[in-house]
Amino acid sequence: MHLFNFHTHTHYCDGSSEPEAYVEQALKLGFSKLGFSGHAPVPFDNSFAIKEDDLQNYCNAINVLKENYKNQIALFLALEIDYIPGYSSDFKSFKDKCKLDYTIGSVHLVCNPTNNKLWFIDGGKIDEYDNGLKTAFEGNIRKGVEAFYHQNMEMLCSQKPDIIGHMDKIKMNNRNRFFQQHEKWYQDLISETLTVIKEQQTIVEINTRGIYKKRSDELFPGIDILKQLKDMKIPVIVSSDAHKPEELPLLLHETIDLIKDIGFNSICSFDGKTWQEIAI
Repeated sequence: MHLFNFHTHTHYCDGSSEPEAYVEQALKLGFSKLGFSGHAPVPFDNSFAIKEDDLQNYCNAINVLKENYKNQIALFLALEIDYIPGYSSDFKSFKDKCKLDYTIGSVHLVCNPTNNKLWFIDGGKIDEYDNGLKTAFEGNIRKGVEAFYHQNMEMLCSQKPDIIGHMDKIKMNNRNRFFQQHEKWYQDLISETLTVIKEQQTIVEINTRGIYKKRSDELFPGIDILKQLKDMKIPVIVSSDAHKPEELPLLLHETIDLIKDIGFNSICSFDGKTWQEIAI
């Protein structure tokens, strides 16, 4: 089958390399498509997002590559946009300003609606996760997790991204310490979120990065959620969330084999205008 990745980060944000290095690697691997999805600017100091005054340079760089490589590989310009109530910009403003091919909506920072403090749930530093939980949510894990999923649902309804990124990433730095995924209150949040995803016709990303970075022992989302996605006929896309050229293909084949075993017979791909289901 055709190989592709629609979740890719370059040196314009927290990736390692210039965009062309990813294109060259994709060609070596026999990819048919590659989508660039740099972290959209956010209105505070950070180490992961594209700087506001560098956004147009990022867009220009990808558009030049699209033209230069148009006879070899289909390239797409996108952003992974953080949804942070009260902080982040409207997704449509990015889409219109940058003429994006598609958007990935993700939650990396959870906002406590009662005090507006932020909890950073990503990255490799577990202490940062733990300290953020204490600072933003006074250590109340259930309150923090509920805020994470409610923020995702609000994003789906108000911003309408094409893809929801790593929808259960809240579990990564938890490491089965503060909550267990089988708990009823957690399962109820998953069910509620999947219902909204279905209603909004959003594509769910199956993200392999947690496993190959050894930060999670399962995919985002995990197998139990994947089974629910299959039963609910919610479309999925498989991505490596690559931050280095060599990460582009990691666990793509293995993940496709896994979801075939679960009962999926297609994944989503983009042709430049519409999302289509292709057989696996």
